[in-house]
Amino acid sequence: MKQENVAAMAEQDISREVLLEKYAKGDEQTVTQVRQRVARALAARENDPARFEQQFFHALDHGFIPGGRINSAAGTDLRATLINCFVQPVADSVSESENGKVGIYQALLQAAETMRRGGGVGYNFSRIRPRGARVKGTDSRASGPVSYMRVFDRSCETVESGARRGAQMGVLDVSHPDIEAFIHAKDQGDLRNFNISVGVSDAFMQAVEAEADWELTHEVAPASDAFPESYQRDDGLWVYRKV
Repeated sequence: MKQENVAAMAEQDISREVLLEKYAKGDEQTVTQVRQRVARALAARENDPARFEQQFFHALDHGFIPGGRINSAAGTDLRATLINCFVQPVADSVSESENGKVGIYQALLQAAETMRRGGGVGYNFSRIRPRGARVKGTDSRASGPVSYMRVFDRSCETVESGARRGAQMGVLDVSHPDIEAFIHAKDQGDLRNFNISVGVSDAFMQAVEAEADWELTHEVAPASDAFPESYQRDDGLWVYRKV
């Protein structure tokens, strides 16, 4: 579709009010001024800034809506990210990196810095060993991923970026032995700064259709007396229990 054939979209009062309330900076008083700032900042990276500024503004003025971080921070002196959402890897270690993924508290530090700059963070906590798993180095038992999520939750509650609270997504695989505790973690008002999602596999859905048992597994062995019926499969994973 040619640009000259695209009609400008009519402004709605509520849309204008929300945009200005959330994204107007300094002496900006109109939507046009916000869009001009954003277009100018984005075009500054191009070989022909003047040309691209016009094109970017045209897109913004004809219905294209960039991510909130772009509207908020582009063309300002804020030390903020222009990306809304990030994925933060988390290893099964308190402090050491494993297979290119940082330890739990290093991940917490990196996530806090991301949220300080206005980004939301998502994590898959499935690598963290289940509650009751063996911790060989200290001859103790693990507390499980949900307990560590509470630490991330409190950190998110504390960190604020420009009156914007952090946003987090927590994921746990449906085969993780702590999946039921994870599903019910928010029932009593816990983990208020998390959205939580279950990572569901095709194999799980096939088990549901067949009304079959489902094995809850992890690569780390359980403490010997915590799960007396546990066993190790041929693929090396430990089956903690079946549901």
